[in-house]
Amino acid sequence: MSDDKAPAQPLALEDGLNMFLNGVKHSMVLGMTLEEITPEGLIVRLPYSDKIIGNPDTGVIHGGAITSLMDQACGLAVAQAMSPDFDITPTIDLRIDYMRPAEPPRDVFAYVTAYRKTRSVVFARGVAYQDSRDQPIAHCVANFMRMGLSKVPWQAGPGAEAAS
Repeated sequence: MSDDKAPAQPLALEDGLNMFLNGVKHSMVLGMTLEEITPEGLIVRLPYSDKIIGNPDTGVIHGGAITSLMDQACGLAVAQAMSPDFDITPTIDLRIDYMRPAEPPRDVFAYVTAYRKTRSVVFARGVAYQDSRDQPIAHCVANFMRMGLSKVPWQAGPGAEAAS
């Protein structure tokens, strides 16, 4: 019989980030992987595949795949910044500036960092690149809402007022 209770010890950061990454369907389908964690930020890989080609004539990667990579990577950086605490942090805003096409048939990497936390918002930024962070494919800035476990809308606690 399996034990459905939460583990007594919190997950290691890398395990928790991989669980988060692998719990998002599009990240799994696209094959995203967590490549590196540093105190400053982290790197996520988007492998090149036929699934992400935007232009069949050139093999250039679709901008939507880059957007997915950057949003997911920034979300991981936010989770890293919140660690060891857990918080639900949906994306409020994501801005991406595309600087040049991602060339086939090479993987794309996202280096991201959460650079500021407030009581209600976490701010992240990063670059997508293939060869070097100094030659970005895209740059992004994003912010994520800190909901707090007590603010999860589908789990209103005692005394919580109904939404009007």
